[in-house]
Amino acid sequence: MKKYLIAAIALMLSIGAFIGVKASASENVKSVERIAWEHAGELEAQKGYEKNIGTAGVLSGSYKNYLIVGGGANFPYETVLNGGTKEHYSDIYVFKKGKNKLTMVEHTNLDHKIGYGSSITTDKGIYYIGGSPDKEYADDILFLTIDKNKKLSVEKIGDLPFTISDGIAVEKDGKLYIGLGKQNGQNSNKLYEYDLTTSATRELASIPGESARNQSVAQLLNGSIYVFSGGGSTAYTDGYKYDIEKNTWSKVSSVKVDEKEISLLGANSVKLNNDEMLVIGGFNKEIYDNAVKNLGTLTGEELAAFRTKYFNADPHEFNWNKHILIYNAKNDTWRSIGKVPFDAPCGEGLVLMDKNIFSINGEIKPGVRTNAIYSGTILNN
Repeated sequence: MKKYLIAAIALMLSIGAFIGVKASASENVKSVERIAWEHAGELEAQKGYEKNIGTAGVLSGSYKNYLIVGGGANFPYETVLNGGTKEHYSDIYVFKKGKNKLTMVEHTNLDHKIGYGSSITTDKGIYYIGGSPDKEYADDILFLTIDKNKKLSVEKIGDLPFTISDGIAVEKDGKLYIGLGKQNGQNSNKLYEYDLTTSATRELASIPGESARNQSVAQLLNGSIYVFSGGGSTAYTDGYKYDIEKNTWSKVSSVKVDEKEISLLGANSVKLNNDEMLVIGGFNKEIYDNAVKNLGTLTGEELAAFRTKYFNADPHEFNWNKHILIYNAKNDTWRSIGKVPFDAPCGEGLVLMDKNIFSINGEIKPGVRTNAIYSGTILNN
């Protein structure tokens, strides 16, 4: 029975979302009261394909006035219900941001496929860590910028002593803090420091609580690392703070709005300012927990009936989190500033550029992606 439960969890997380962790280079948004959203286009088809059906687990970030997104995975040939095979991509799209508008200026390809790694946006460029279906590349640290010829530049700057996917990563003072997710293919609660100058990797204190914590949300706020939610056999709603100087963890507020705890498993986030982060997405805990249980314990006709009903359900029936949530580290509080006017995405690219937030692709129900790009304008009243 144990092997079936493990297989069910792997299925739920593999068709689920990617957790990108971004330290925004636009950390100057001091007040957010609401966001006005509009459809901002779609990604063109990956090279070799006639149509882009949307991806989850993408690399995403910004460099100066360029938005960079790509990679990720979907099921292009057959549905999950019918045993579809997941496909990853090497396509990278570069957009130039004008006034509330994106214009694609380059579509290129890496020399390998990527997905489910961690993206970090900094003023110097975008780091992409791990996240490849090919073991040879799943421990890479890539660095993306735009060169003097206004073309994408991708440089491999290091290797980790382990492969990683579905984890977290932030940057502080020339060091990357990387962990959780799947390390060497196994669930892990371990955190590491990677020194960008010396290329040395050092193990730090592990996050408390569950030994499996995939697809959590994390940001660097007030000099500390905040980690929320994630999941394994169940979805979590808890939160922790990592003190970098002391190498210690402490409990912080669970994700809660109107006295109801919310799972952020599969969500994505951007850093608004030194105190605050904004989060969009998240699997519904009750539905996720029930699905993992049933997919791991039911057999025969009962399992087939559950799978058919589950994977044929409409996106709204999964009740994924549509709240636009803001966490304030100084006050240790959560608040909602409304809901997204589109299907709640998980594993989307989420990028902050000045007063605009871009939500790019993502999963809208298990196994199904959207190809839409949405642009949100931050309003202060």
